[in-house]
Amino acid sequence: MTDDTTARRPASGAEAAALASAVRLRIIRLTARRALTNKEIAGRLDKDPATTLYHVRKLVATGFLVAQPSRTGARGSKEIPYLGTGLSWRLTDKAEYADEIGQAALAAYLEEVTDAGIGELRQNRMILQLDDAGLAEFAGRVTALLEEFIARPAGPDSQDIGVYVAWYPSR
Repeated sequence: MTDDTTARRPASGAEAAALASAVRLRIIRLTARRALTNKEIAGRLDKDPATTLYHVRKLVATGFLVAQPSRTGARGSKEIPYLGTGLSWRLTDKAEYADEIGQAALAAYLEEVTDAGIGELRQNRMILQLDDAGLAEFAGRVTALLEEFIARPAGPDSQDIGVYVAWYPSR
């Protein structure tokens, strides 16, 4: 059961297009719980700050990031931290961009696993035998479980854990 905080709505074309980028998906993840400046984001992604600024601006324009109050940097420059809004989790029906978003999500996942190191990856692989109703139940229960854990408040010892879930026909 969903309430107003977890209700989903269809993505607009601009929102779906914004999600069709591995770099932007990684920025959304990096800023999910902690505001980061463009320079900090660029450093985390090992990208040029001008490149990440382009992506940050697109994410701000589409509502995935929000600028926080500016602060003074180490050399006296003005820095603007950006915080994720959680919007990507509340969207659905990105059908016309499904392939692009799927490819971007997979690329982001692979980059994040590479950054973390394969030794840090905990994974399972299995084959399920499901009819259409079973697949619908499986998908619903996985989504509900993820939503339950996302809704939990972070504790003082909490750490960010990336989760990538996929299922596909086994041929």
